[in-house]
Amino acid sequence: MNKRSGANRWLALVVLGLAQLMDVLDSTIVAIALPTIQHDLGLPADHRQWLMTGYALAFGSLLLLGGRLADYFGRKRVFLIGVGGFAVASAVGGAAGDFTTLLVARVGQGAFAAMLAPAALSLLSITFADDAEERGRAFGIFGAISGAGGAVGLLLGGVLTQGLSWRWCLYVNLVIAAVAFVGGLRLLHDGDRPRRVRLDIKGTLAVVLGLVGIVFGLGTAEANGWHDVRTLGPVAAGVVLIAVFVVVERRTAHPLLPLRVVLDRVRGAAYLTLGIAGIGMFAVLLFLTYYLENTLGFTPVQTGLAFLPMIGLVMAGAVFSGAVLLPRTGPRPLVPVGCLLAAVGMVVLTGIGAGSTYGVDVLPALLVTGVGFGFIFGPVQNAATSGVRPHDAGVASALVTTAQQIGGSIGMAVFSSLTTTAVASYLAARPATAAQPVTIAEATFAGYHLVFRVAAAVFLSSAVLAALLFRSGPLPVDAGHAADHDPLVPQSPATTADHDKERTA
Repeated sequence: MNKRSGANRWLALVVLGLAQLMDVLDSTIVAIALPTIQHDLGLPADHRQWLMTGYALAFGSLLLLGGRLADYFGRKRVFLIGVGGFAVASAVGGAAGDFTTLLVARVGQGAFAAMLAPAALSLLSITFADDAEERGRAFGIFGAISGAGGAVGLLLGGVLTQGLSWRWCLYVNLVIAAVAFVGGLRLLHDGDRPRRVRLDIKGTLAVVLGLVGIVFGLGTAEANGWHDVRTLGPVAAGVVLIAVFVVVERRTAHPLLPLRVVLDRVRGAAYLTLGIAGIGMFAVLLFLTYYLENTLGFTPVQTGLAFLPMIGLVMAGAVFSGAVLLPRTGPRPLVPVGCLLAAVGMVVLTGIGAGSTYGVDVLPALLVTGVGFGFIFGPVQNAATSGVRPHDAGVASALVTTAQQIGGSIGMAVFSSLTTTAVASYLAARPATAAQPVTIAEATFAGYHLVFRVAAAVFLSSAVLAALLFRSGPLPVDAGHAADHDPLVPQSPATTADHDKERTA
């Protein structure tokens, strides 16, 4: 490789990293601005959550389609459309004067993020396909951006809301998108030319409606309760549609999600780990934010700054584990260690209370958790696309973010419901003092402690699964025998088994 091409590869990583940062930070950047948005637009309290859920719903449910579009119509083309559309939706949201316009803009952001995210990751996989050490370093950096993006959103959201206006939480994307779009035009390359075939419409409808049903149902659990038909109905319908999706994918000639992608042992372990870890991550980013602002009295900017040590360690841990350790050891020893460290961080947070301080009680947990997240995201994102056939790169990449978004959505719903239940139970057991501020504060801490205990259990389960499912040894760099057959003609079960037998053993 000559110096120019080598330099261009790292410049391409900058472009892809900016795009990834944009769609990841928008999962949280609006969160800190929600009270200001509510006051400015005169929103009822129960409307606020949909500005977060609308983005996650569109993002998580359309990612598989976005990944397949990238495979069929060209990764670079879909990436540029996603970046441009995200910018337009951000401009509309920034100028919104009512709830409906803002919600539509947030859903639009999620839809276009579902296009650019898998395209970006598959472009990264193609750009760094022939050198294990460089690939590990690149995926470590990309994983650090993915892992730290949510916390960066909290910091940036606080700075922009407090210093300018909540609208700049959306307008800031115009600057990022402009750089990513121009850089993408000049630096990104598709690799193999895509072949256009009929899209899997039945599979697309089944998985999109299924994921929407599950996430929407879980999103209403806090308000309606877990046993309400408005919660159970959409969730049950979603589960049935996901089952229908699997049946459709087994029978269709050109599936939206070739089952070989998820049935591969290494990649399946990566997606499962990401989903479970995504559930636990919300305990840190969401409920610790509540604690810092409502109990310790932090401003939005101070809250964002409080997460900086964790952000730095997520990035350092992802780069070190992905670039230095992963090429030598593979993901098996790294990911379980990351999950265990995250679990330790959650256990530390079960001790916070009214008399706690940031430096003594919160910062140590953030430091340990940051290293843990770094050891999870860098190796797992690499494993999730390792050995994948070139024509499956987009959909394999889409599953990475789908797992994170759906896991995060489930985490938000489950932990919110747990907190509400814990607070109500604590107050109901103390009717004589339930109205006193001290008792209410204690009830709130009981809710936080339950969340962090459950999050610790989630990370522990993720550690066990990762240790059992990942195999020892370095990951494969190439796509196996992808060149041996037509990339869009389905292979016989025997051919597929022969191709993947050494990875599914």
